[in-house]
This record gives sequence, C-alpha cells and structure tokens, in this order.
Amino acid sequence: MVPRPATELPWPGFAAGPTRPPGGIRPVREFVLKVQSRCNLDCDYCYVYHLADQSWRGQPRRMSPEVVTALADRLAEHARAHHLDYVTVRLHGGEPLLGGPDALVEVVAILRSRLAPCRLVASVQTNGVLLDDAAAQTLASAGIGIGISIDGDRDANDLHRRFRDGRSSYDAVVTAIELMGQPRLRDYFSGVLCTVQLAADPLTVWHSLRELGVPALDFLLPHGTWDRPPPQLSARAGRTPYADWLVPIFDDWFDADERPCEIRIFEDLMHLILGGTTCYESFGLDPVTLVVIETDGTYEQVDSMKAVGEGAAATGLDVFRHSLDEVSALPAMVARQLGESALAPECTACGQVRVCGGGLYSHRYRPGNGFRNPSVYCADLFALISHIETRVADALAARGTSLAAVRAG
Repeated sequence: MVPRPATELPWPGFAAGPTRPPGGIRPVREFVLKVQSRCNLDCDYCYVYHLADQSWRGQPRRMSPEVVTALADRLAEHARAHHLDYVTVRLHGGEPLLGGPDALVEVVAILRSRLAPCRLVASVQTNGVLLDDAAAQTLASAGIGIGISIDGDRDANDLHRRFRDGRSSYDAVVTAIELMGQPRLRDYFSGVLCTVQLAADPLTVWHSLRELGVPALDFLLPHGTWDRPPPQLSARAGRTPYADWLVPIFDDWFDADERPCEIRIFEDLMHLILGGTTCYESFGLDPVTLVVIETDGTYEQVDSMKAVGEGAAATGLDVFRHSLDEVSALPAMVARQLGESALAPECTACGQVRVCGGGLYSHRYRPGNGFRNPSVYCADLFALISHIETRVADALAARGTSLAAVRAG
C-alpha cells in the first residue's frame, strides 16, 4: 500500500490565523467504514463514482479482516486515551451488503470485542436492493441499525437511482422499506436518505415517503463546489432553487397537526435557530470529528470531499501505522474544529452564521483559495434558514413568547 500525500489547506494566509481549536483537538467519535468499494447501482450523481475523485478504482473490493482488526485496535486505543464511553460506526460503501449480512455482523463483533467496555453504536447505510428478510433479521439480531436510500416516488427515484443496465431500483427499495416497517424490525430502522432532485415535485416526493411510514428521513443536497456546481446553480444570479424545493415540504411538515416522522435537516436547523448546538456536519459551528476508513485501511476526511478533486479526502495515514490522534492533528482535520475562525469574511459578517456555519465544508471549495468561501449553496441556505426562522418565531409569538426569549434560556 502506497499512502497518498496528506491533504494541505489551500487557504492563502491561513497560517497566520488559529491553528488549534479552543480547548485542543477533539477526540473522534464517529467513523464511516467503507466495507465495500463497489456498488450494484449506478446513481449518476454519486460522489464516489461520478464526481472528481476516482480513487475507488484502486481500492480493494472489500475490507479485509486484517484491516478490521487493526482498525479495532486503533479505536480501542483512542477510546482509552480519551475516556470515551461510546463511538459510532456506520458501515458504508459502495453497497455494504454486497458482502452479505454475516460479514457486516463479523465486522461489528470484532470492533465490539476490542472496544469493550466502550460502547459501539453500529448502523449500516444501504441502497436496499439486497435487504431481504433474512438479511434484515441478521443485522437486527446483532444490534445493527439500518438506513435506506431512496429519492422519493418512482419518478423521482428513477431519475438517477438505477441499475447499471438502466433498470429501476424503486420496487426493490420500497419492498425493503416496507420490510423494515414491520413491528419486529422497526426499532432497528433508522430511516431514509433522500437526495434533492429539482426535476421532481417536492410535495409528491415528501408525500410518497410519508406514506411509506418511514420513522425518519433526511434530505441531502447534491454535492458540488464553486467550480463544479450542483444542478441549476451554474448561473446563480441570486436564484435559490434548492430552498424553493425544500420550503413547501417544511411548511407541510411544520403545519401538520401531528408530524408523521422526523426530518433531520429541518429539526437540526430549528434546534440551532432556537439557540441549541448540533454535531451535524452540514450546519452549525460545533467541531466536526468524523473519520472515514477506506477498504485498504487508509484514513480519509469526510467522504463528501470526493466532490472536490482527486485526493482531496486523503490524509496519507492508515490504520496499520498511524493513530487516530495523528489523524486529528492534521491541518485539514483541525480546520473542521475551528468554528467561526475558519470561515470566510462573508460568512462571519452574516446574521445566520451561527446556524449555517458556512454549510458543508466540501461545498465551500473554490480553486485559488480553497475552502475559505461561502457554500456554493449560500443563497439557498440563507433563504431556507430565514424562512424556518420566521415560521418558528411566528409559532412562538402565537404562544405568547418570543424567539429571543427562548434563545436567552
């Protein structure tokens, strides 16, 4: 294995600013394990296979037992050094179920045996097409949560989430979602991820997911940067197509007598608007402490960095030779923990900076000055947050209180 060079921060003048977050480097609590590097779908917006970084081609197809064992020892070492009572592991890919559910259970068993007494919270994120009853029961019996990806109704999902031969994945995924909705499995169903598709009707997408009875969902913005913008953001001119898509869903969800499920993006933004903090990497100013481990055992930054360019997520470190403290000390990792000090001047001057937090780190990238820019979604985020803030303030006023009073405690 030849390690890739460590990622540097291409921020002019950054060295003159803070180089350590307040209180020192934070321990890592969240890990994404790329247990499989290949996929059985061909989603044409996928950041792994269809964006700037094509390093997946050089990765082993699956994570070997040697990598899992070395990783388990690194996690245990890190947990002991920082007195962690739990860590979170997401089994990811590619498609993690390509190796079968027993392989995932074995990975979790090795991690738990080495980590004890530190608790391991394990989940798998799957496209759902291989999730049958036997697989679901195997994972649930091992205490592994299950999340499924789908982009809404049939028309919306089939815009991009198809098999390599062009076949629809919709029926197989819906079958998996209905399976996880059964009482014996529902406690292990963490919900669904849905990527925003501007070509689809937002309320049709939302209502289709609501009717499937999902317990929770999150709407994801397609990955992009200033030089490789998301769909319909190339000629910005102040347009906010993604906020315009999400606002009707928020209003329908917010105005319901009983909200049928959690929607993470909305709940996290409301939490921040009300004065709270969050560990959600897309918003807020809290330090982000997440590390990805590829199938070959190399550590990487958050995998959305693959939208930036070849090697942008790389650290040059691996589980065999380097500790997690060494990963945490890298400039690119420290930058995720600096809060407002790491943001562009336009962001620090913005009234929504505490809520927005500059948006997702990878979405800030622009050639020439790296990540010290507003998000490519800046106008959309400002419009969405402002709309939610107004709705929350009006709801509080109707109850005889104010947003300022709630924020003050």
